Amino acid sequence: MKTLQIGLLLIFISGLSAINAQKLEKVWETTAELKTPESVLFDEEKEIMYVANINGDPSAKDGNGFISILNADGSEKNLQWVKGLDAPKGMALYDGKLYVSDIDRLVEIDVQSGKIISRFHASNAVFLNDVAACGNGMILVSDTRTAKIHALVNGSLTLWMEGEPLETPNGLLTEKGKLYIGDKNIYEVDIKTKEIKQIIADAGGVDGLEKNNAGEFVFSNWPGRVFIHRNGKNIKLLDTTADEINTADLDFALKLDLVLVPTFFDNKVVAYKIVD
Repeated sequence: MKTLQIGLLLIFISGLSAINAQKLEKVWETTAELKTPESVLFDEEKEIMYVANINGDPSAKDGNGFISILNADGSEKNLQWVKGLDAPKGMALYDGKLYVSDIDRLVEIDVQSGKIISRFHASNAVFLNDVAACGNGMILVSDTRTAKIHALVNGSLTLWMEGEPLETPNGLLTEKGKLYIGDKNIYEVDIKTKEIKQIIADAGGVDGLEKNNAGEFVFSNWPGRVFIHRNGKNIKLLDTTADEINTADLDFALKLDLVLVPTFFDNKVVAYKIVD
């Protein structure tokens, strides 16, 4: 009986170790002269990545912001592909257009030409942050400082959702008629009915919010932490807070099976593989 109990205990401990053994292993980091990179977005079709460079104060309308293009290995392709932005942050692709948040505006860029097509102003916006595209073409953008979600529909950017339970909404992800919002917790919203429910508690203030190839949430906290939500638990994969290296609006490149992390003040994008 005692032997059986010891055996069961060892199996339990082994199981706990397996659950918590995940970590991030660095694959590459950029050498390009990025300037306060806040967000990275991998283009699966073109096998390139877009990087939003604030290049200064995240709230200042200074015209210093730009979008870079990197190759799939992190090497520089076009450092200042699009210039003339203020403080670009979250990005989303839809129908040949790149949508970028820029303080109180959503900027539409033609991917083929690299030209800015339109700028849509969000009424009373303060700090537009992440962007997500729906399958029907609606573009959603979060305003972290006013607890609002705005939507671009038929050329008009209007208020779509606001208030409780949202507090500081940031990371957005759309999938199969659902919008996932990263805040202090992670919420799921039915896009059609706007019914909202909490699905992950104590997420720590989400910046980037994505899913990996297994359908698990992978998310970042800006101060320097990356988590995976696995088996009902938030498991910390990376912590660079002691080194003061931020983990801003990450992306998960499904085709590469890599987590792409912009480091903000450290001026890099770092690619990691999740290992067990």
